[in-house]
Amino acid sequence: MPLTTPWTDDRIKILTKLWADGRSASAIARELGGVTRNAVIGKVHRLGLGGRATPARPGTRRPRAPKAERPAARLRRAPVPKPWPVVVEPVPVAGTADVISVGPHMCRWPIGDPMVESFALCGRPAVRGAYCASHGAIAYRAAAPDHLLRLAGLR
Repeated sequence: MPLTTPWTDDRIKILTKLWADGRSASAIARELGGVTRNAVIGKVHRLGLGGRATPARPGTRRPRAPKAERPAARLRRAPVPKPWPVVVEPVPVAGTADVISVGPHMCRWPIGDPMVESFALCGRPAVRGAYCASHGAIAYRAAAPDHLLRLAGLR
């Protein structure tokens, strides 16, 4: 026993007339009885009944209210992080080394202009890398915390 009523010539004529009148597939299925909305749509496509006299649901659009213009967004400037304080002890010129006499564990911080004969290197005992404690504090600064770098737009 089939679940739907077979498509007879009379039922196809009724379907064609109702479809041309602009009835919806659901309304046609209710009128014919024994068929589903999808069965009506399938039969309409197989028959090639594309055009309609009037649409099943005429489109009525309400005019939209114009959108209010937003004020231009202000660009926020990221605060510039302040440099870390550096404590620098004055370096005495006495006890300096030149390029030739500097040893492997001596501070290599340049003092003066390299093009001048009085140019020298610090020469004190190296504590941080190639530098003494005071010059190491200048050469090796602590990195700024990540949240400050993000605020400055650097990360």
